[in-house]
Amino acid sequence: MMSGLNANPIIYHTKKQPQSRDRDDIDIEAFDENSVDPIDEAEIFDILRSVNDPEHPLTLEQLNVAQLDNIKIDHKRNRIAVNFTPTIPHCSMATLIGLCLRVKLIRSLPPKFKTDVRITPGSHASEDAINKQLADKERVAAALENAHLLDVVNKCIAHTDPLPEHLQKLLS
Repeated sequence: MMSGLNANPIIYHTKKQPQSRDRDDIDIEAFDENSVDPIDEAEIFDILRSVNDPEHPLTLEQLNVAQLDNIKIDHKRNRIAVNFTPTIPHCSMATLIGLCLRVKLIRSLPPKFKTDVRITPGSHASEDAINKQLADKERVAAALENAHLLDVVNKCIAHTDPLPEHLQKLLS
């Protein structure tokens, strides 16, 4: 096994989707378009839970890299902070995983939200350097200009939007 790779990761039990409020129970007649429905941590987790690991055919939830408890929202400042936990302290894919999470959030959330994606403190040997890369907008933009990296990111986040429950029922 090469250093930085986890050839045999632990696979964790995943919870039933979705974690967020059940949108199928909304009374459309009582809907008020002027009401405020703030996003919650469970909704952010639902956005991220099915992102695929770049190294394994598993989701970040299955690997316990993405966890509901590591998501914090500051509604006053429209900031969303996501910490992720690599499977090993020398994970060579940590920066790429962080990039995938950041891109998925950018593509899924309204532009009013500022997202911070960071490694869970104490979980990676190069935590500070990776966090610095993920926080640098210019570095992230440059990484996404690289066709190979963009292809890997797109593969990791492909098919991550869950089907509405009524469509899931049709397919089952």
